[in-house]
Amino acid sequence: MSEIPRSYHSAMRVLVVEDEIKMAALVKRALEREGYAVDVAANGEDGLWHATEHEYDAVVLDVMIPPPNGFDVCREMRSRNRWAPVILLTARDSVDDRVMGLDAGADDYLAKPFSFAELAARLRALTRRGAAPRPSVLAADDLVLDPATHRVTRGDIDIELSPKEFALLELFLRHPDEVLTRTAILEHAWDFAYDGTSNVVDVYVRYLREKIDRPFGRETIETVRGVGYRLRGAAC
Repeated sequence: MSEIPRSYHSAMRVLVVEDEIKMAALVKRALEREGYAVDVAANGEDGLWHATEHEYDAVVLDVMIPPPNGFDVCREMRSRNRWAPVILLTARDSVDDRVMGLDAGADDYLAKPFSFAELAARLRALTRRGAAPRPSVLAADDLVLDPATHRVTRGDIDIELSPKEFALLELFLRHPDEVLTRTAILEHAWDFAYDGTSNVVDVYVRYLREKIDRPFGRETIETVRGVGYRLRGAAC
């Protein structure tokens, strides 16, 4: 791994979570040469403690660390409202790993072996951008969906939804009081065109009603005959 020139970012604080002692020391030294203040954690438990107890400008997080792993640490950070940019480090460079990392809330992904110059450049880009804003909570009356924690509640009651049900409800909540056609719903929630015969939308709307409406005596999702569906944004 190549040396990098010295520069200065004196106000920036970075957490490095890496269980390989030699690698952690190399990354720490390289980032300190860049002017960062660096804390190091050797496992997921300590990394999560640091990330949630202190404010960091960025987190460099190895995926394959003693549990919880890097994906879980990142996911838990986001669920605890910690929005510092995260760069995941991994020896595995598959598309599935990249997708898993981004789904966990990571901002960037760097495969080993990497150059310190590239790590520093990516950190500079992320810290210039700053922490990502927390996704807005969506609500209609007492029905609340939090995209950050992937949680849905009605009043004080948690509602368990499948990933597709969650995506469908999020679509409705982002367009309250709008009539959404089956075509529009398929394109946004399933990414394929409506051929006029598929009833997948109707099936999933029924699933959703069984979870968010019927147990509570509500009718949040209305059928607009011959067109599609509408979520009522006001109190039901």
